[in-house]
Amino acid sequence: MSGYQSDLAYIHDAGFGDFARKSAPGLLAVLRRAGIRGGLVVDLGCGSGIWAAELTRRGYDVVGIDISSPMIKLARKRAPAARFIQASFLSAKLPSCDAVTALGEIFNYTFDGRNSLRQLARLFQRVHQALRPGGVFIFDIAEPGRALRRAHAQGKDWAILFAAEASRNLLIRRMTAFRQVGKLYRRSEETHRLCLYRSSDIAADLRRAGFTVRLLRAYGRMPLPSGNAAFVATKRKSN
Repeated sequence: MSGYQSDLAYIHDAGFGDFARKSAPGLLAVLRRAGIRGGLVVDLGCGSGIWAAELTRRGYDVVGIDISSPMIKLARKRAPAARFIQASFLSAKLPSCDAVTALGEIFNYTFDGRNSLRQLARLFQRVHQALRPGGVFIFDIAEPGRALRRAHAQGKDWAILFAAEASRNLLIRRMTAFRQVGKLYRRSEETHRLCLYRSSDIAADLRRAGFTVRLLRAYGRMPLPSGNAAFVATKRKSN
């Protein structure tokens, strides 16, 4: 189990946090429409805690779960009112809660090599059991056909080069990161492998777990990347 080591975690937080920030208003609107204006939100793949910090500012309790120790360290600094656990989303214990979120195609990553469509179906059942009646499960995935790109980005003390390639059901991202340490730059490399899932298969597994399902292509005014889909899965109040 690896991924988002110290330098890449720092760069992701410093340069790529806009998706979580700009998605927050739309996500909060989904919670409000479901009547969830407080209570516990479990954030799977919480990253550096940007969404968790927004939730705590709005009065929610938050448990954040991420497999990356450097991400958890950043999240604890950003959202001190939340509780964070380093664990795989496939094995972490889920407390009774009002909502579960997983933003940024978290369920596609194979940092935990057990990840598969079958394992996700089991996770959906566990989420359904953890949610209180009327609770919601909000997440997004990358599908086959996810847009590829080769590019670079940089900030005041970092730079990153990244490229991607895909087969039918697998996306591979190769990243070379440079982070300033004193007067020099430290180089590190990571390769991330993502299983690509069809939204129809995901929706079917959610329904089998007992959810009603709504498909989204944006969180409010924040559009998802091309080739991604989001889900709002609701546990029926009669359950």
